[in-house]
Amino acid sequence: MIITPQALRGIYTAFNTVFNKAFEGQHPTYEKVATVVPSTSESETYAWLGDIPGMREWIGEREIQNLSGSAYTIKNKDFELTVGVDRNAVEDDKIGLYNPSIQMLGESAALHPDELVYGLLANGFTEKCYDGKTFFATDHPVGKDKASNKGTAKLSMDAYKTARTSMMSLKNSKGRPLALVPDLLVVPPALEADARDILVADFINGTKNTMQGTAEIHVEPRLASDSAWFLLCTKRPVKPLIYQQRKKAKFVSKTNETDDNVFMSKKFIYGADSRGNAGFGFWQMAYGSDGTTT
Repeated sequence: MIITPQALRGIYTAFNTVFNKAFEGQHPTYEKVATVVPSTSESETYAWLGDIPGMREWIGEREIQNLSGSAYTIKNKDFELTVGVDRNAVEDDKIGLYNPSIQMLGESAALHPDELVYGLLANGFTEKCYDGKTFFATDHPVGKDKASNKGTAKLSMDAYKTARTSMMSLKNSKGRPLALVPDLLVVPPALEADARDILVADFINGTKNTMQGTAEIHVEPRLASDSAWFLLCTKRPVKPLIYQQRKKAKFVSKTNETDDNVFMSKKFIYGADSRGNAGFGFWQMAYGSDGTTT
């Protein structure tokens, strides 16, 4: 192949088609557990994170709820993945050999939000949320009291019941029940069988399973620990986690003859880049157990 600007534009178009097809063929699941928030600057401050208010009887003047009790900020980060195509491969009409690399580029770009969101969930025992406590903690301040959304029990029927009861019993700073109903159990592959015993089995040891169907199961391969598990409430307007999207993944190239990568290294460069980050929402909508005790 004679390398011309027209030929390079054709290669870009072909690679872009491969990238988009691979990108759109993926099915990321981060929106199950994270609210997608568009971002317009280098960072976003979530001042409204804090207490969860409720309706009250209107007696006297309106009671203005304070929604600015937090300075929790999520800073956007840049992400990229790049591949190089040797100039000789173009001259020798070997471009098709690079299609799998471009496909993997598209797949990685599409699934990257999952990596951010579930990675953050797994780090909830050490990373802090809007109230200055770790996301999963035993001493979240609620008015003058403390509340817990953290456990240490291994996944079992009793541990699941405890977590469910804990979430459904939470109150706001005025003592009003939040009426949160957990609906999603997130587990690593090592705990899939235990999760199905709890939520899918009709009977357990000959006894009717009263917890059957009380939540869905999501098995997440990205969870590094084989013991930690998470119970989430995902049906409210704000989910437990936040995916902050500044710029969607975009396919780009650097193929001009005058570019250093072409002139010095005879490499045509193709890649994808995006901008965004993940952060914590309301801790009240999540319960995490590190599974360290029986």
